Amino acid sequence: MLMTLLIAFLGFVIIASLGFAFTGGGGGGSAALTKRTQTIGMGTNTRSRQRQKTQAKTPEERRKQITEQLKEADKRERKARLTLRARMLHAGITPDVPKFWMFSGILGAVVFFIPLLALGNMPFLARLAIAAGAAFVAAYGLPRWVLSMMAGRRIKKFTEEFPNAMDIITRGIKSGLPVHDGLKLAARECSAPLGPEFQRLVENVGVGMSLDNALEKMGENMPAPELRFFAIVISIQSKTGGNLSEALGNLSSVLRARKMMREKIKALSSEAIASASIIGVLPPGVGTMISIVRPAYIAPMFTDPRGQLMFLGGAVWMFMGIMMMRKMINFKF
Repeated sequence: MLMTLLIAFLGFVIIASLGFAFTGGGGGGSAALTKRTQTIGMGTNTRSRQRQKTQAKTPEERRKQITEQLKEADKRERKARLTLRARMLHAGITPDVPKFWMFSGILGAVVFFIPLLALGNMPFLARLAIAAGAAFVAAYGLPRWVLSMMAGRRIKKFTEEFPNAMDIITRGIKSGLPVHDGLKLAARECSAPLGPEFQRLVENVGVGMSLDNALEKMGENMPAPELRFFAIVISIQSKTGGNLSEALGNLSSVLRARKMMREKIKALSSEAIASASIIGVLPPGVGTMISIVRPAYIAPMFTDPRGQLMFLGGAVWMFMGIMMMRKMINFKF
């Protein structure tokens, strides 16, 4: 009985940990971005500062003001990213939290009964623990992972198209158009999701919202660092003046350089990613092939208590190794 309880507990821990892995945060990029900006603009000075009450007149004061705005935006983004409604907005889905939890509960209930029926040769407590862990993953981890994947694809597509929008706005300003008309031009010429987001921005400004507040609201739907850079450039230019077309042109060049660096990092890490994928898939793949070719050979691993304990221990170590390899090859830029 003690061995059965131990096996059941380990099975629940393994499957439940997958749910937490699915819902892991992605806030490392924002923190790294703020840290790099602090290193460039402020050195090692960590004393608290008040917001600028006067206009920035020197490059050093501008860097300080940009750093403060990045820190405030990062705090707001971290708070907003924790809510389910924010994740649905990032994925481009109309927020409907009750319906989301309803479908998640139905999915978890369906998945709960699958291990109970499929693992008939295992003790009831072990099946119950595995079923509970699988239901937790299906009801809590899997839907959130799908939302994160959809949001990541949407933000990636927005980021790739954003420098082109900066070029459109820059050319419009150079030709004599005001900023609002430049935003309209970008909303009309750019494809989704960038075009609809700029159209929503133009509509918010048209109903009386200030451009800074409209950009902040746009950042709630699209938490991309590139959009934050754009909002900061517009905010600083509105307070200090200067050549906005030149600033946006420089921003477009910086964003394209970031994209090239991101692709370079992806190319350099592709070998490590392929190796980690092969190492992670090999043990379960070999086990599946053996169970198909020689079922009697691998049967004691699932029927004998010692084999079950060895199987769960190997699964735990395998999961830890995969998470470690993922941490080593997951570069935040």
